[in-house]
Amino acid sequence: MKKIIIIAITALAAASCSGKKTFDATGTFEATEVTVSSEASGRIIEFNIQEGEFVTAGEMIGAVDSVQLYLTKIQLQKNAKSVISNRPNISAQIAALKEQISKQKKERVRTENLLKENAATQKQLDDINSAILVLEGQLAAQQSTLSNNVSSIDAQSSAIEIQIAQVEDRLEKCRIVSPVTGTVLAKYAETGELASTGTPLFKVAGLNQLYLRAYITSAQLADIQLGQKVSVTAQFGGDKQREYEGTISWIASDNEFTPKSIQTVEDRADMVYAIKIAVENDGYIKIGTYGEVRF
Repeated sequence: MKKIIIIAITALAAASCSGKKTFDATGTFEATEVTVSSEASGRIIEFNIQEGEFVTAGEMIGAVDSVQLYLTKIQLQKNAKSVISNRPNISAQIAALKEQISKQKKERVRTENLLKENAATQKQLDDINSAILVLEGQLAAQQSTLSNNVSSIDAQSSAIEIQIAQVEDRLEKCRIVSPVTGTVLAKYAETGELASTGTPLFKVAGLNQLYLRAYITSAQLADIQLGQKVSVTAQFGGDKQREYEGTISWIASDNEFTPKSIQTVEDRADMVYAIKIAVENDGYIKIGTYGEVRF
């Protein structure tokens, strides 16, 4: 009888051990997904990516027709050259007046010397001084006019340069590029179709780093913190699984009802907190892969 009782207790203990959870929380892997939309309006002249294709950040993977913008840029550049060609050369245009003033001043010195020897009259000297004042007035007026003209032309030139920069920015936006390094999850447009600003073109997700969204109970919340290292197991079905080191990168500030597909250490807790655990992907983990975490 005692032997039977011992066997029963051993069996119960084994069953208890086999049913014991080896995780603290579970969830599924997700990635940061980016939906890229067109920043220009026009016909898509090139867009050859396929779903599942790997792209790098900044890589040009398509283009929207930009011929009219390019022609506008050329026209503005020619306008800029025309405006600059009308910019007056102040030094050259006032050179004649400066030469006249210089000659009059030399004449004044000569007349002053003659006046000392009574070989010239005071009226002659006064006439020369008057002529110098008139010429200096003309010089100041011409310099002011030319400076205003230069300022006006420089302002026109700056305005055209700004317009050219705006067109160049719009030309740059005709290039379809990936903002992140990752895998194309979906493609929403094809070559030859018309796109307008804001039209979704494709969705890309960075798969180098994935996030396990798991759920923990309020009792577990007090034992974790941002930046904490944890152990993550990715389950691929059957006995296939891989171990990873993860880092808690986000903890929800509010609790929520436990999602139906989620298990917790307390089986079905009523309220749980969502957390995200960053995991460096070695290429095996896919979006939606089931994962378990141990703190």
